[in-house]
Amino acid sequence: MSGADALSVALRLSHQTTLRPRHATLSFLYDSACAPIDQAIVLYFKAPHSFTGEDVVEFQCHGGSIVASMVLDALLSLGVRLAQPGEFSKRAFLNGRIDLSEAEAIAALIETKSADAAKILTRQLKGELKDFVEHVRDQLVEMLAFIEVNIDYAEEDLPLDMMQKIRLRLEALSEKLRRTYESSERRKGLLSGFKIAIVGKPNVGKSSLLNALLSYDRAIISTIAGTTRDTIEEELRIGSHLVRIVDTAGIREAHDMIEKIGIERSISAIEESEIVIAMFDNSRTCDAEDLHMLALLKTYEATKSVIHVLNKSDLPALFDRSCLDEGCLTLSAHRDTDLLIQTLQTLLDRCAREDSIMLTSSRQVEAVKTAYQEVVTSFDLLNEGQLELFAFHINTAVEAISSITSAFERDEILDKMFSRFCLGK
Repeated sequence: MSGADALSVALRLSHQTTLRPRHATLSFLYDSACAPIDQAIVLYFKAPHSFTGEDVVEFQCHGGSIVASMVLDALLSLGVRLAQPGEFSKRAFLNGRIDLSEAEAIAALIETKSADAAKILTRQLKGELKDFVEHVRDQLVEMLAFIEVNIDYAEEDLPLDMMQKIRLRLEALSEKLRRTYESSERRKGLLSGFKIAIVGKPNVGKSSLLNALLSYDRAIISTIAGTTRDTIEEELRIGSHLVRIVDTAGIREAHDMIEKIGIERSISAIEESEIVIAMFDNSRTCDAEDLHMLALLKTYEATKSVIHVLNKSDLPALFDRSCLDEGCLTLSAHRDTDLLIQTLQTLLDRCAREDSIMLTSSRQVEAVKTAYQEVVTSFDLLNEGQLELFAFHINTAVEAISSITSAFERDEILDKMFSRFCLGK
């Protein structure tokens, strides 16, 4: 229970005269007819030292739905109402106990299916993202203060190297912001599950590989080209990582309308995936369709991890390996996929080990990206001496980065101005 009357209701339910804050009290709980319904542990957290910032009482009753329902019915009869979804976290935010980043972390932590994601979200609950936002905002506000001092108090004696210091800070800050949102985009699969697309021309063994990874026949296998006409998506776990693996239609020049739609969806699967497994047939020579596949993948190498796989290693080798990466994996999807699984796990572990800040929602990523773009724009304006426009873009950057945790207050600039400069003396 949370609210101003939480303690009084708890005393009526437990027939206690008092509850000591932050101490466990073993007590019987009673219904409206004064009949005991359970013996429970009652914990009282006095405002503001609670999750919501209000008086909070917890009842630790015995397990089972019947006992819990009876306790809940007794509370409702005393005037308590059921909380709305997320209401406890909302009250905690409104009462200043958590910021928006921590509230989002709580919601995501409840839903996460990944151990790595749970660790990242727990770090956010400890204030990692909040500290990052405060550091960036402090840097921006300080620069804004310098510039506004230069605009409004030009006659004062200001540091001669001020502009050069601001340029150096802007360069370092813009790089930090860029790395943060790009790293978060690469690692978003840690939260929702990494997406892995299996692509290649028809009949290279994509569906066989999917079936082997899943350990059951999920996709239809046939020697007829174009058997897979649509994407097939399934979940599996590789190491500690939840992944969504997508078997796609073979990519080639197609004249059949349905096959063309399937190929378009295959390309969309590449764009939506963090990792791409590009399959080629060891038993066939490298042809125009293979070269088209390689050219297509070249356009994604900067943003995707692409693994070249030469399948059907149990058949005579006819494929020219010089077309593929040096790190190309050779295997038989029917016999052994261990090497591929190890490679995938290494890639996924590497993403999980990155020590940069992880943004856990599209809202946070967009906020950091906007702040970065505004900082880059402001740099050119500073070099041109357009200080008023520079200040406008820095203000926008401050508002964007602040939206991750809380609103930006203009008084912060005044605090910086008068704490760092002896103005108006």
